[in-house]
Amino acid sequence: MKKVELSVKSVKGFCSAGYKTGDKLTYTEPSVITADGVPVCIYAFNALAPYLSAYGKQTDPSDWINEINELQCPDPINTVVFGLKCIE
Repeated sequence: MKKVELSVKSVKGFCSAGYKTGDKLTYTEPSVITADGVPVCIYAFNALAPYLSAYGKQTDPSDWINEINELQCPDPINTVVFGLKCIE
């Protein structure tokens, strides 16, 4: 299992969880690790979790999950876009 770093790339509108561009979270199944008091938005996490679980696994290089480099929260008006990067 690889660690996945999520970094907030953009916030459109107002994020009620308080995310700001540059905030970082680390996903290591089954946990999310935050630094400096960055919150974990339960709505965003529930939407992203299936993708993060697949993204963090060793897969064939041609697997579709390896093409993903960002995900977004499910709020269509106040959207937060997260960049993804494997760090381990």
